[in-house]
Amino acid sequence: MFGDVVAIEQLDLDIAAGEFFTMLGPSGSGKTTTLRVIAGFEQPDAGTVELGGVDVTRVAPSERDVNTVFQDYALFPHMTVQENVEYGLRVKGVSRRERRAKAQEVLERVRLPQLGGRRPVQLSGGQRQRVALARAIVNSPSVLLLDEPLGALDLKLRQEMQVFLKALQRDLRITFVYVTHDQEEALTMSDRIAVFNEGRIEQIGSPDEVYEHPASEFVAGFVGVSNILERGGRTFTVRPEKIVMNGSSGEPGVVRDVQYAGSVTRYVVELDSGERLVVVRQNLESSPVEPGAHVSLHWRPEHTYELEGK
Repeated sequence: MFGDVVAIEQLDLDIAAGEFFTMLGPSGSGKTTTLRVIAGFEQPDAGTVELGGVDVTRVAPSERDVNTVFQDYALFPHMTVQENVEYGLRVKGVSRRERRAKAQEVLERVRLPQLGGRRPVQLSGGQRQRVALARAIVNSPSVLLLDEPLGALDLKLRQEMQVFLKALQRDLRITFVYVTHDQEEALTMSDRIAVFNEGRIEQIGSPDEVYEHPASEFVAGFVGVSNILERGGRTFTVRPEKIVMNGSSGEPGVVRDVQYAGSVTRYVVELDSGERLVVVRQNLESSPVEPGAHVSLHWRPEHTYELEGK
């Protein structure tokens, strides 16, 4: 709790060794607080934190077999890249010769073997992020915590780093616990995802489970785009790409908005019932449909998923 605010409520989380586990949710949902509790920077009011079956709830952050990578990198500006990476080993009393060898090894692993003599200010954002990763993994922690580590990067570099991080995690076989509010990032990189909302977990599952079978209306709306349908007193969700427009049969409606997005076009269709649905079509050979056009929407029953709660 922070004052009268409950940051995390009744959290029960079990992360497997060697897993790429992502905590996904909007700002203020409790994901970063959970990460800080695992790291030891925050103390829970109740419950325990176990690492490898050992209770570390009252163990200091520096004594836990965990390292953290932050969005702002937190590199020492007065140190070279090599010195930054060596820092944790130096604190542990590792010999200078061994420090240099290990630091060079991890710099090669993060594809920065020639930059050990530079200062952080001389590096690009992506390079600084990889130095922060190298510094975090040089001690071979059993768990690596990553708090929005790609948030400061531009889209293209962020996508490249997503591929790099996933490959690095597979190579190291270290448990990654990753915090993000970016749905695509979570779906692309994770073995499993926990979707956070207002201090509690709405759903835990593999990326395809969370996307294809959302457990609540919040998950359906937050993880990608989803259409919510009310039929016979029951609530269903259907993804925009599952809807066929101008099918031979279906529900009639009118196109109200058209949004061109490169490889796809998004259509907002108002059904005769008054519901508004988003439809996505690939821009291949299909001719565009203009606003005001009368269309028919169809989707297969197996592409709808009933929501248990909101």
